[in-house]
Amino acid sequence: MLKKTLFLFSVFFLILLFGVGWYFSSVVLHLPVTECDQEHYVFCGTPDKQGLAYENTRFTSEDGFEIPGWYMPAIHSSKAVLLVHGRGADRTEGMRYAPALIKAGFNVLAIDLRHPRQSPEIISTMGFHEQKDVIAAVDFLERQKKMKDIGVLGFSMGGATSVLAMAKDQRIKAGVFNSPIASVEDVLTENGQSSYGLPKYPLIPIVMQLFSWRGDIDLNRLNAEDLIAEISPRPVFIMHGTADKTVPYHHGEDLYTRAKEPKQFLKIEGGEHTRLWQAERKKTEQSVVRFFLTNI
Repeated sequence: MLKKTLFLFSVFFLILLFGVGWYFSSVVLHLPVTECDQEHYVFCGTPDKQGLAYENTRFTSEDGFEIPGWYMPAIHSSKAVLLVHGRGADRTEGMRYAPALIKAGFNVLAIDLRHPRQSPEIISTMGFHEQKDVIAAVDFLERQKKMKDIGVLGFSMGGATSVLAMAKDQRIKAGVFNSPIASVEDVLTENGQSSYGLPKYPLIPIVMQLFSWRGDIDLNRLNAEDLIAEISPRPVFIMHGTADKTVPYHHGEDLYTRAKEPKQFLKIEGGEHTRLWQAERKKTEQSVVRFFLTNI
């Protein structure tokens, strides 16, 4: 009787664990459609609200997703910076930095990564498939706009996505990663603990395996910390805030440790997640502009 009870309990526990793992992998894969948060992104609306000339653009990723964006030209320049937003955000996230970059002589392209706002069946893969959108944007800048020197400025998941894209595409000459995710498994563990009080084991490894299977993801090529060293000798610049509760500060430190030279790191005391501009506007703007002026 005891053996039968233990067996039934084990079966029940495994079914429960699989169900909970399925639920949380769904939370990762399926994003809600949200509105622009002005407190977070500062500028909501089209670039002309900031006094910037722009054109609406659309191009297609290698796997057939249409990627919309805003192209904002600088005068007589063949250099460009691509703005890549984070998970759940849209192209407005990086627009805080656009005026300073354009004033410094960089054409700017802000894109929307694939997202359910474009089509309900689109899933989030934490950068794995989204890197194709970044590479499609580089294709657009090079082929349609005749850009010769291209850099990328990515935020949160967009920072991790940009690392993956740079590791694959040598045309991206320099990268700035603002509050980037170093390890997807680590950030899921940390958010699971803070939001739900969940331990890493045995749940998170199951979530990761279901996430990989359902999203057609190679876990060996997912984490920015595993790929950032492949970017060298192209320069990288990592920025992170000490008050980041969404992607804790150690993610930036971990990425910086794994990166090879040339590399830079900017620590923003009290900076919240991707809100480094709000915490230290002058320092972050000048640092980003100076980095791109020096390296592309």
